[in-house]
Amino acid sequence: MNLDKILAISGKPGLYVLKMQTRTGFVAESLTDGKKITVNLKSNVSLLSEISIYTYEGEKPLTEVMQRIATKENKGQAMSHKEDNTALAGYFKEILPEYDEERVYPSDIKKVLNWYNTLQIKGLVTDEAPAAASTTEEIVAEEPAKKAPAKKAKAKKEE
Repeated sequence: MNLDKILAISGKPGLYVLKMQTRTGFVAESLTDGKKITVNLKSNVSLLSEISIYTYEGEKPLTEVMQRIATKENKGQAMSHKEDNTALAGYFKEILPEYDEERVYPSDIKKVLNWYNTLQIKGLVTDEAPAAASTTEEIVAEEPAKKAPAKKAKAKKEE
């Protein structure tokens, strides 16, 4: 499962696929309705490949958690994110027994399951190994080259 170009944009529902970078941000396409939007660099954007879940031993990459869900569900739909919090916590405990229950909130579990189900509907749940971290594209636009400050002309002395 390759999550390198899958985005979660703060303030926007659902997941998006990175399409192209522009001078002022980038263009993303919604996985739910296919609409393309432009996203400003000031927006809070997270690559799913960069997100991790807290565990007692450290952090587990979201890609690995999604792979565990896919294995448990045989690449089918996971539990609905609309279930009650105790059922969600029990389900997540089956998938990731070592997750930190104090730092992973029910809202986080709901997001993960909602994201997984969205990816599963779109056929993006596969056996592909995640790409190496060195091949992950950065979504940071380069700053335009700064011009050197203009030098002031020296005043001519009249003699």
